[in-house]
Amino acid sequence: MSDRAPNAAHPRVYLETYGCQMNVADSQTVSAVLRRAGYVTADGVEDADVVLLNTCAIREHAEEKVLHRLRELARLKNSRPEVKIGLLGCMAQHNRGAIMEKAAFLDVVAGPDSYRRLPEMIGSAGFDPSIDVRLDRAETYADITPDYGGGVRAYVTAMRGCDKFCAFCVVPYTRGRERSIPPADLMREVGELAARGVKEVVLLGQTVNAYRFGETDFGALLKMIATINGIERIRFTSPHPSDTTESLIEAMATESKVMPQLHLPIQSGSDRILAAMERGYTVAEYLDLVARVRSAIPGVAISTDIIVGFHGEEDSDFEATTAIMREVGYDSAFMFKYSVREHTRAFRLGDSVSEEDKGRRLIALIALQEEMSLARNRAMIGREFAVLVEGAARRGRGMVSGKTPQFKTAIFAGAEGVRAGDTVNVRVDSATGHSLMCSIA
Repeated sequence: MSDRAPNAAHPRVYLETYGCQMNVADSQTVSAVLRRAGYVTADGVEDADVVLLNTCAIREHAEEKVLHRLRELARLKNSRPEVKIGLLGCMAQHNRGAIMEKAAFLDVVAGPDSYRRLPEMIGSAGFDPSIDVRLDRAETYADITPDYGGGVRAYVTAMRGCDKFCAFCVVPYTRGRERSIPPADLMREVGELAARGVKEVVLLGQTVNAYRFGETDFGALLKMIATINGIERIRFTSPHPSDTTESLIEAMATESKVMPQLHLPIQSGSDRILAAMERGYTVAEYLDLVARVRSAIPGVAISTDIIVGFHGEEDSDFEATTAIMREVGYDSAFMFKYSVREHTRAFRLGDSVSEEDKGRRLIALIALQEEMSLARNRAMIGREFAVLVEGAARRGRGMVSGKTPQFKTAIFAGAEGVRAGDTVNVRVDSATGHSLMCSIA
């Protein structure tokens, strides 16, 4: 047992984040809540009085990673029992009973709508854990300015929760129903970020383009954010095809600060599977949307999400998915094996596709998308783009990297005076499936 007592005046907290960009943004809110209560950031678990894991429950693999980490933290708890250990976020909300069976040493279990109470929960945790996983349809944290992590890009939560109830998805059960944050609060937060040197904001929401506050829809919100001085680029994720309205398309087409990049999750190319997933659109409707987007926004980059092996998926359904991938020609794609999630509408159906078939299909999809990404990137050779510099490239001495308007990674030799936050015009000299090798134009 350690003989070091917790620092009561300024307790130290170490926060680890797993999962999506919404979780990253939530961790920044948690950090702000705890900082207000007198906590300071620890450099690692060894220096912490409190260790918090902000978790994801969207896929089984995500939960397994957290459970592995909890097994490691059990050893820390054995050697330093005074350390408070907490589980936050979607995994805490989704399956707290099973979690407590596997990690009985947890002191705090808090769902996504309970972060405001964290200082109280940590303080009251003792022999019994402090647990609050109640969903709150009014909670948006709109009055809390998150702790910005630095850099040229910042993530800003525009709405919380989801009303879609896709058959495979736990989000409505772990994050509750849709709540949009007032435009005035978003304008304030983005204005503060701009004053700190942020050049690009990414608006977040589980179905971010379903945003509506009074008469302000998502297209109108984008135009409002674009009026903030200092903000040069605006992006958003993750939209839903059914909420990609003409208002949104028009905002993207006419407002230069809104980048020509759109994530449109298709999930499957089979109408039969889309209906089983309860996605709310057909393949024909989706392709019509893609055509309208590309007609209104020349040069737009389109990415997608695809799930392989959903209940009932047959080879013909999978072939329909590969067909739509070829027809659309995505710039990039996030592809996953279907993972049965408790509490979802599809849970009772079970898992009809073998892991072997899921793996085979996923490998084929990844290979197809790699081929298409390479072809689309090579088509950019010789063209010029404005790149927002993010910093030194991971490889190559003297090389810097940044993003094109289409959110493609551009790498080029830095020139004297070029710094993070600068926008530099570059010419594409060569390309891989994942990046563009450029020179300053």
